[in-house]
Amino acid sequence: MSTNLFGLTLGQLRAFAVDLGRPTYLGNQLAQWIYKRRATSFEVMSDLAVPVRKQLQELCSLERQEPTRVDESRDGTKKYLFPVNGKFIETAYIPETDRKTLCVSSQVGCKMGCLFCMTGKQGFQANLTSAQILNQVVSIAEFSQLTNVVYMGMGEPLDNLDAVLLSLEILTADWGLGFSQQKITVSSVGLLPALEDFFNRSKVRFALSLHSPFDEERASLMPVQNVHAMDDVLDFIRNRQESDVRRVSIEYICFAGVNDTPRHTKELVRRLHGLKTRVNLIHFHPIPGTPLQGSDSSAMERMQRELSAKGIAATIRRSRGEDIWAACGLLSTKALTVPLKT
Repeated sequence: MSTNLFGLTLGQLRAFAVDLGRPTYLGNQLAQWIYKRRATSFEVMSDLAVPVRKQLQELCSLERQEPTRVDESRDGTKKYLFPVNGKFIETAYIPETDRKTLCVSSQVGCKMGCLFCMTGKQGFQANLTSAQILNQVVSIAEFSQLTNVVYMGMGEPLDNLDAVLLSLEILTADWGLGFSQQKITVSSVGLLPALEDFFNRSKVRFALSLHSPFDEERASLMPVQNVHAMDDVLDFIRNRQESDVRRVSIEYICFAGVNDTPRHTKELVRRLHGLKTRVNLIHFHPIPGTPLQGSDSSAMERMQRELSAKGIAATIRRSRGEDIWAACGLLSTKALTVPLKT
């Protein structure tokens, strides 16, 4: 099988060049062509000698996958469908006035089993490689317009940490795609010790999926609470913030009568004491097979006011792409047969 060079870091490309019997600077040249110039063939690499190009053609590939389907919402959000080894993943493009955000997937399905998430109901099928993660970024029509990338699509990023870290390195490096680390956010339910490894090996922003400040209630929504307790995760972040200035946010999906009461707001304030963070209050979009319903706007606005009054910045995230099932928690490819490009 040929080696796919797309998705390799500069260090890996240099090592591969040496394995071919070539000088290390060939790795630099390959990184320039693959990531800066987005080359999809070795023929266009004009500053490489013909014998080198021939050797690369025989032994390597620059494999990428175009999306096989694109759905567009009435609000401008787009949902891209990508094939992955006979399965599929979904990626959401969210345009706003001041930013253009891409929400990428890190796994096919997910192991976490959160009650409110369509991806979790799909079950876990596969980890994505760094190439398959990055492919979502470079293969959409809006690539050149992107300002932000969030790892909030299908899967739990810290459950596929090595591939996610490789993709982050390529995404943010000067020799790679050149995105600012301040424009990248990785979201997680909070897996320890993977979270510590993530903080040690990257500088991008982090978002913790919390969704309830009460242990038993969170466990009923998110089974991970039984293994990686909220207190342990929050204590780690709180201690880490003494030396780490990266932005950390709290993701909080609001469920009517479940986690949107004044009692919840009071406990959330207590839990977040001493943590430098922002709370993102998120609309819930009902999904099949769950009794949960979304909070109404008045309940969310009350939570926002009460948090702000206690000195905790809080925003209500605008819902996008609900009509094409591209909004938070709705990504899933469980029911897909062979799709047609639209």
